[in-house]
Amino acid sequence: MQPVTVRCRAPEGARAPEVFVEVHVGPGLPGLSIVGLVETAVKESRDRVRAALQNTGFSMPDRRIVVSLAPADLPKSGSRYDLAIAIGILCASDQLPADRLNGCEFIGELGLSGELRPVPGILPVVMRAAAAEHNAVIPSAAAADAALLGSPRVMLADNLSDACAYLQGMRELPVAPPSTSSTITTGPDLADVAGQSLARRALEIAASGAHHLLLSGPPGTGKSMLAARLPGILPPLEQLSALETAALYSVKGIPADHWPQCTPFRAPHHSASATALAGGGSTPAPGEISLAHNGVLFLDELPEFSRSALEILREPLETGSISIARARSTVTFPARVQLIAAMNPCPCGYRSDPVHECRCTPDQIRRYRARISGPLIDRIDLAVELAREQHNDLFQPSDSEPSATVRNRVLAARQRASDRAHKANAQLDAQELQLHCRPDPAGRALLRDAAQKLGLSRRACNRALRVARTIADLADEPTINANHMAEALNLRPTLHNVDA
Repeated sequence: MQPVTVRCRAPEGARAPEVFVEVHVGPGLPGLSIVGLVETAVKESRDRVRAALQNTGFSMPDRRIVVSLAPADLPKSGSRYDLAIAIGILCASDQLPADRLNGCEFIGELGLSGELRPVPGILPVVMRAAAAEHNAVIPSAAAADAALLGSPRVMLADNLSDACAYLQGMRELPVAPPSTSSTITTGPDLADVAGQSLARRALEIAASGAHHLLLSGPPGTGKSMLAARLPGILPPLEQLSALETAALYSVKGIPADHWPQCTPFRAPHHSASATALAGGGSTPAPGEISLAHNGVLFLDELPEFSRSALEILREPLETGSISIARARSTVTFPARVQLIAAMNPCPCGYRSDPVHECRCTPDQIRRYRARISGPLIDRIDLAVELAREQHNDLFQPSDSEPSATVRNRVLAARQRASDRAHKANAQLDAQELQLHCRPDPAGRALLRDAAQKLGLSRRACNRALRVARTIADLADEPTINANHMAEALNLRPTLHNVDA
């Protein structure tokens, strides 16, 4: 008998590379061997597949069966290959026709009764299958995961019998229905934040240019409130960006009803380890940084995070991706996030507070701030120190602008940046920076003087230019002038912002 090939896909990050399940039934002692750099869960498919075939009315061939998962150098893990292996055995033993295999991919875990169970990472699988113009047969229980794609090439099967009937031409499988959920949800409103005009301005600039922001100040000054309201003034995610983010949640194994319905906002606790932030495991899964892809990563109490966890941020903040190396492979996850960090000015939190007395010694304050490295601070675009606001009546309605008003200005500024460079200002590379962020003579002189007096690095100057470009976009000005540059330099994070 000729070998039969069934297509499946491996759980390698969000890429879901294609795997060819090759099945050969030939002479020899009865048995089933699975080869191709497989882990224990894949080897255990032998018993699941055998029971599922027998309980579905098929027979396990009483011959030697070899299943090869190619490419052989790609690690294989999990139970996702069960359905493809079972289909391959049935076709190789002439119990099913193989003429409909060519344009199909099969994925799913088999129960002993033949039922199909979902596996993590269904969304990237169906995305890659649709891009290759293949039909993807997946468990019906995974319909919600595939719904966001809305492709007519995603077909649902309850059990092994349904998939076999489809290959026999006896029935057509139902198509996964498209998602009907809204992509915009109502979050907390900026109108809830009283005062803090400078911090609100910095938040608007950050939203308009996708800039990273550091908020510093005593407890109760509104740092967490401001950060939580950033998603409400950001532009809605485009369909492709929403798919990219949802694919990471699918790989993580998070149920579809827990996926973000708008801009993702992740706020890990400061006790989170470096692995929790970056991702990892024997089969690498995305961490909090990647789960905030195309959204906001909020790190409250920034100096309380471990030094190793903070240093992991440097790669994704610069490149928009994060790589996890293992002995057999390296997996890269997208991680283009907007970082919003918050911290107190000292361990007790009340240094420079006019109401509470600070109990920290100078050495304690120095060690507290030293937890944040200079290279990490250099990657943050904006920094604001919040002061305690004076209030006369706690029950007086706030006169602050609502999120909807601010969001309109942010959308207009983002549109100007998109028309000019097709991306947010914070993402401009060196060549685009020279092309789109050239200040007028007064602005250039101001930046040159600041760089000399403050010892600014080239990276710090470039970040100041990007922020100034965003400020000019908010003012609908085609050229960066001295006022825009002065505001950008005033909001620039320095050791003074952290040490103040």
